[in-house]
Amino acid sequence: MRLHRLELTAFGPFPRTESVDFDALGADGLFLLCGHTGAGKTTLLDAISFALFGVVPGARGEVKRLRCDQADPATPTRVALELTVGSHRMRIERFPEYERPKKRGEGTTKQPAKASLTWVGDPPGWHNGDPVTRIDEVARTVQRLLGMTADQFFQVVLLPQGEFATFLRADTAERERLLDKLFGTHRFEAVQDWFVEHRRQRRAELDLARADFREWVARFAQAAGQEPPETGILEWAKQTTQRAIEDYELAAKQAAAAFQASKQAEATLAERRDLRDRVQLVATHTAKLEQLRARADELQRARDELAQARRAESVRAAHREWQRAQDELAKALRAEAAAAEGVDEADADKPAAQLRARAGALREQAGQLAGAIEEASRQRERQQRLDRVTEQAQDAERRIADVDAELHGLPARLEELRGQLAAAQAAVTKLEHARTVHQELSEALALAQRLPELQRALEQAEERLREAIDTHQNAREERQRLYDRRLAGMAAELAGQLSAGDPCPVCGSTEHPAPTRAGEGAVSEDAVRAAVEAEDDAHRLRSEAEQAKHEAQAAVAELRARLRGRTAETLQHEVAEAERELAGLEKAAARAEELEAAVAGTQERIDQLTTARAGAEQARAAAQAEARSLREAIAEAERRLADARGEFPSVEQRRLSLLDRAKACEVLADARTTVASCQARVAEQRATVAEAARSAGFPSVDAALAAAREPEVIARLDAEVTDAEVQERSARDILADPKLAGIEPDMQVDVAGAKAEAEQARKAADAALVTEQSAKDRVEQLEELGERLQERSARLAPLEAEFAELDALTDVLNGRGQNTKRMSLRSYVLAARLEEVAVAATARLRVMSQGRYAFVHSDAAGARGTRGGLGLDVLDDYSGTVRSTKTLSGGESFLASLALALGLADVVSAEAGGVQLDTLFIDEGFGTLDAETLDVVMDTLDGLRAGGRVVGLVSHVEEMRQRIPTKLFVRKGRTGSTLHMQV
Repeated sequence: MRLHRLELTAFGPFPRTESVDFDALGADGLFLLCGHTGAGKTTLLDAISFALFGVVPGARGEVKRLRCDQADPATPTRVALELTVGSHRMRIERFPEYERPKKRGEGTTKQPAKASLTWVGDPPGWHNGDPVTRIDEVARTVQRLLGMTADQFFQVVLLPQGEFATFLRADTAERERLLDKLFGTHRFEAVQDWFVEHRRQRRAELDLARADFREWVARFAQAAGQEPPETGILEWAKQTTQRAIEDYELAAKQAAAAFQASKQAEATLAERRDLRDRVQLVATHTAKLEQLRARADELQRARDELAQARRAESVRAAHREWQRAQDELAKALRAEAAAAEGVDEADADKPAAQLRARAGALREQAGQLAGAIEEASRQRERQQRLDRVTEQAQDAERRIADVDAELHGLPARLEELRGQLAAAQAAVTKLEHARTVHQELSEALALAQRLPELQRALEQAEERLREAIDTHQNAREERQRLYDRRLAGMAAELAGQLSAGDPCPVCGSTEHPAPTRAGEGAVSEDAVRAAVEAEDDAHRLRSEAEQAKHEAQAAVAELRARLRGRTAETLQHEVAEAERELAGLEKAAARAEELEAAVAGTQERIDQLTTARAGAEQARAAAQAEARSLREAIAEAERRLADARGEFPSVEQRRLSLLDRAKACEVLADARTTVASCQARVAEQRATVAEAARSAGFPSVDAALAAAREPEVIARLDAEVTDAEVQERSARDILADPKLAGIEPDMQVDVAGAKAEAEQARKAADAALVTEQSAKDRVEQLEELGERLQERSARLAPLEAEFAELDALTDVLNGRGQNTKRMSLRSYVLAARLEEVAVAATARLRVMSQGRYAFVHSDAAGARGTRGGLGLDVLDDYSGTVRSTKTLSGGESFLASLALALGLADVVSAEAGGVQLDTLFIDEGFGTLDAETLDVVMDTLDGLRAGGRVVGLVSHVEEMRQRIPTKLFVRKGRTGSTLHMQV
């Protein structure tokens, strides 16, 4: 991976767009990133991280506040990075989420995050080459190309500020967390968890199997009525079942004997019950024959009465027909009298034939009035239509009056609304300009209110500059004074270095007869060096004060130029006036839409009313014309109908009267015909009754009617005679049965004794059967439960063995049980990775410590049985002992931490797939090294440049500035930080 160019806008302390050309900056392979504290050096590394992964490393990533507070509100926060991974060059651009002022109104709104990845060269084979615009997809693409996560990248490429010694001095738990984050050993932890979960599941299955076996043992013990033994469950169950089988066989024999005894007793009881029933049958039918002999006379009278009633039945039926004929004659006479009252007096005494002729003549007259009836119906329709047309004309007249009333004031109202609308539309036109003026005046007022603060800041900057100039002048004079004194005492210093027999560095003589002696005010080289450093510090402070003064002057001048001579008081007055004008315009403009709707609605209503009035006038004219035509037609028809009505109110009533008279004549003719028919039938039926009485053998009709009986009486007599005959035949047939021969009605039979003996025998047989069935059920239950116990026992044994093996293996994988090192599988893998890191880091640590130190990995268990495997110490070659890394000095700790970080970077890079990392950043820590050690470290860092790698160092150390010619300066100011590159 090689970086080419970084651009950032309104990011961190950088309010404007800044860019870094890494191709030019890394041409020498090593460059220094320097600047004052808080200027934004680490922010450049954050920008690289944000561009690649959308996050920044360390605690800064938890705040999630990336936008520059000093940036212009309209300037978006943006980071763009161009880089090459493998052979694929790309450009990544990201915009973080931040709060910005609303474009309309007050307050802020959230600007959403965006990201894009564009291929500058050829894309990888697995990508289609289209730009990537989804945030998550950009992160996945970068991670797939680099082969490492954000955390791994921070540790491998961006060695973070203040975190060099974290891994070096960490305990086992902290070191495990960091290694796990870098090497992604979650899959091994997942294996451990799988075994733990699998063991839990197998334990649950085993517990269920054990509980199931115990449950079947309890069931067997309950069925056997015994307590189970502690051991030998299966043998105990077998013996118990055998004893139950023997008990069943004995109970079966006893039940068979009891059944035979019960069967014999039941047979005896059945014989005695049969004999008792036959005695009762003989006694019953003998008594019935005695009763029938006592009723012989009564039954004979009933037979005689029944015979006479059956002969008189035909006479009685003919007599009923004669009575019905008389009733019909009386009814016909009444109908004739009623019909005679409904005809004209002249027609009342006419015979039936004349009455029918009269009815025909009347109907013919009624038929001649049919045309007049139709005319009368049309006359009624004309009158109804005239009423409706008259009502329509009146309704149209009312609608015209209503429309005229509503139209009276609408034109004036329309003109008034149009005037108000024109004023509101003019306010809308002026509103945007008024808002712009108000916003500009408000911004100017805010600037005017800041002017006193900036003026005070300028005065303070001028005061600090004066103090810095004085301090710098004094330091320069002090440095010159000490330098002069050192030159004055240089002869004495050289004389102090002379030795007998050695040549003098000035004259070359080996004899030194009168060497110069140093005076009391001699100045050492260290004192001069300290004075020079003090002068440099004072000069730096003076430069910073001058820069601060220039920035304050520029800010005051810029603010005054923007105010154009206006004061805060005048601007407050102008803002208030603009607010009043803006409020009036907004109020007027707010009614524009409402007034437009009112104007359109009023015009539409006028058009609707005008159309409605024209329609009403047309409807009124049409109704009036139709009414005149209808009145003329009604008058003409009325003259024709008057002749047809005659003396009746209407033609229809006259027609109905004629039809009623015709019908009355027809009814009277029919009634007179019916009377004649009924009179003939009465005479005929009287002769029929007399003939029926003679044929039945009765002397007279009255005698026959006296012998007649009602049907229910005849049925009762017939049933009584028939029932007695049937009972007598049945009793004689039963008593003649050979089975009843020799049986007397008063014979005695002992049934109760036989019943008691049979009941006792049946109870004994039932009890024996219950005992047998109970024994049989117990045997079947014990045999079934015994089979289930065998099955459960056979199933439980392999589960016990499998769980014991799984339990031991799970404990070993999780650092317990037989695992003497107390290391889990995950810790074991991490220990292997840590050993690789220790080997890679030792190669650099030996060089930087000049062969003194080497890393030593320890897999020993922790104190008091805690987990181990991730110990890391140093081997001191001077003493030959292994020491804790916590005993190293500050400089030694930095060397060890740097070596460990570089070694860790090599191992993680190889673990990530061997991606070549051509750019590396190291942040701080060089100030703890002496000059000799710094030389060694610089040689090591020079070695990192092999193969075209670029190394960027972030440091405040002055000697680093002198050693590294290529620099990227980060300068801070009151308006934000800027970048300057020195190549």
